[in-house]
Amino acid sequence: MTQIFEKLKEKSLAKWFDLNSSKWVRIGGGTSGQAMGSYEVYNKSKELIQNKFTDVNLSMVSALGLMYLEPILDITMPDATRIYYGNVNLSEIEKILEQHIQKNKPIIEKAFAGNEKASNIWGIQNINDMPNISRQKKIATRNFGITDPLDINHYIARGGYSALSSAIFEKSPEFIVDEVKNSGLRGRGGAAFPAGVKWSFLAPSKEPIKYVLCNCEEGDPGAFNDKGIIENDPHTLVEGLILNGYATNSSNGYIFIRQGHEIPINAAKKAISDAYELGLLGKNILGSDFSFDMEVSLTGDSYVAGEETALMEAIEGKRSTPRYKPPFPAAQGLWKKPTNINNVKTLSYVPEIVRNGSEWFKSIGTETTSGTAIVCLSGHIKYPGMYEIPMGMTIREVLDDIGGGISEGKSIKVLQAGGPLNGLLGEEAFDTMIDFDAMSAAGASIGSGGIIVGNEKTNIIDLLRNLIAFNQFESCGKCFPCRL
Repeated sequence: MTQIFEKLKEKSLAKWFDLNSSKWVRIGGGTSGQAMGSYEVYNKSKELIQNKFTDVNLSMVSALGLMYLEPILDITMPDATRIYYGNVNLSEIEKILEQHIQKNKPIIEKAFAGNEKASNIWGIQNINDMPNISRQKKIATRNFGITDPLDINHYIARGGYSALSSAIFEKSPEFIVDEVKNSGLRGRGGAAFPAGVKWSFLAPSKEPIKYVLCNCEEGDPGAFNDKGIIENDPHTLVEGLILNGYATNSSNGYIFIRQGHEIPINAAKKAISDAYELGLLGKNILGSDFSFDMEVSLTGDSYVAGEETALMEAIEGKRSTPRYKPPFPAAQGLWKKPTNINNVKTLSYVPEIVRNGSEWFKSIGTETTSGTAIVCLSGHIKYPGMYEIPMGMTIREVLDDIGGGISEGKSIKVLQAGGPLNGLLGEEAFDTMIDFDAMSAAGASIGSGGIIVGNEKTNIIDLLRNLIAFNQFESCGKCFPCRL
C-alpha cells in the first residue's frame, strides 16, 4: 500500500475519530428520506444547533433502508451511546435535541432502537436485534446509515479504496479477474451471467482505448436499489468500477443514470470529482502506472435503454434501441471500442471481494448463487424498505421476518418480483429460495430486486393489464418478439 494512500487514510481516520468522539447528530437522507421530509428536519436541526447548542456535529448521512421509519434522526454521544429516533417531525426536533444533547436524557418513547451500549444503559431495543436488521448481511450496503455519502473521508475511514490501493500495487489485473471469477459473483442486473467470465472476455484485448460501463438505468417498477446504492454510498460503486477498469486494462468508465434522478446523479458526480482530487482517478492513480478516467452519462426516460447495446447507443447520443449481435460489446461496443457493461450492484460488491478474498464472498449465499440479494419491498407490506439479505433466504422469510408481513388486509395474495417482464408469484411459491436458479425454476426471477406485495383484494387481471401496458408503451418495437 502506497505512502500516498496511507496519508489519505490517516487524515480520514483522524476526522472520523473526531466525529465519533463528540456529540454527533445524523439524519438519514436519500430519496426515501427526502420524500418524508428529512431535508426539512436537517435544516431545522442545523438552525437549532447553530443558535442554541454548541460542540455538536451534524451530518446528512446515507439512508438506513428502513423506509417506513423515515425521517430517521440518530444521536451519538461522547460516551459512544447511539440512539435512533424514527418518523421525526419538525415540531419534535427541538425537544429531542434539548433532552438528549443538553440533559443527556433521551426520549425513550420516541426512539425505536439504540446501539448495544445504549441498549444496556437505557433498556432500549438493540438495533442489531431488530429482525429486519439482524437477518441482513451487509456488503454493498455496509455503510448505509453510518457515513455521509458526499464525504469521501467517511468512505476511506471505513476501509474504502484500500482494495484499489492493494490491487494496483500488490496484485496483477489477471489476479483480480480470477478473484472475481472464483468468488462466484453473478451479474445482478437480471441476466445473472458470471461477472468474472464477462471481464475475461474484455481483458485480453490490446486496444489502447477500452470502456467499462455501469448500468443504472433501472426502469423496473418497484426496484430502487441501484439508485439507492449510488445515492447512499457512491464510492463503493466508483471503487468497483475503477477495479473493473484495472482488471480489464481499460481506459475509461461511464456511470449511466436515467436523467431526472438528481440525488444519485449529484452523488455520483461528487464522488467522481472527489476521487480525482485525491488522485484516485485520472493519470497515474496513487502514483502508479495505472490511469483511468470516469464520468456520468445521462439518458431520457426509456426502459429499453437498460439493454446493454441500447445503453451504448444512448451514450453516443442516439436513440436507445438495441444493436444486432454479433459483434458483441467485448469486441466492438461503445464507439466501436471493446466494452464491458455491469450493473451497479455487481460492481459494488467488487471492493469487498478484493479486500476479503473470493473464498469469503463464496461462503455467503448458496452453492449456485454466492453473495447477497438487495431486495426492495413495497406494496401491502408492513415494513417497506431496501434490505440486503444472504442468498438462500426464502421468499416467506423475507416477507415475514424482514418485511413484517401484511400491512393491509388479511393475507398476501400475490408478488410481482423481478420486473414487469417476469411472472407473478402466488402463495404456493413463497417457500422458494432466493437465488437465481431456484427463482427461475419457480417461474420468476430475482431480476433487479423489486418485490411488490399485493393483498387478497388485489385484482390480478388489473395488475397484469398494468404490466402489459407498461411493456407495450416502453417497447422500441425493434426486436422480433415485440414486432410480432
